[in-house]
Amino acid sequence: MHYSKQREAVKHYLQSHTTHPTAEMVYQDLKKTMPNISLGTVYRNLNLLVEHGDALKLNIGDGTDHFDGVTDPHYHFICKKCNRLFDLKMKRLEHIDSLASIEFDGEIDGHIVYFHGICSDCKEN
Repeated sequence: MHYSKQREAVKHYLQSHTTHPTAEMVYQDLKKTMPNISLGTVYRNLNLLVEHGDALKLNIGDGTDHFDGVTDPHYHFICKKCNRLFDLKMKRLEHIDSLASIEFDGEIDGHIVYFHGICSDCKEN
């Protein structure tokens, strides 16, 4: 993958934000400092980063892809009231892959788990 100023900006943005932004959110923020960047360029670069393992694409059921610059294995929580997506600070459950493969003839090389509930902000209100 060759160097691109726009791709570096997208990657840096993802790595410096824990909000799991959509492509539109990344675009709106980046165009403040890069007025010539297009939404198409942001989409292409996000997908390229995902393809190369430099970002994660998350589908949380709201019809829009969200992106995460943290590629180390971790879990997510989705608030069913405000629809925000949070990183959960918990140990990765490696044994889930082993349990799942007991009754499965294929090869399991990882898992994605989303926890659902109500976040602390919504719980207080």
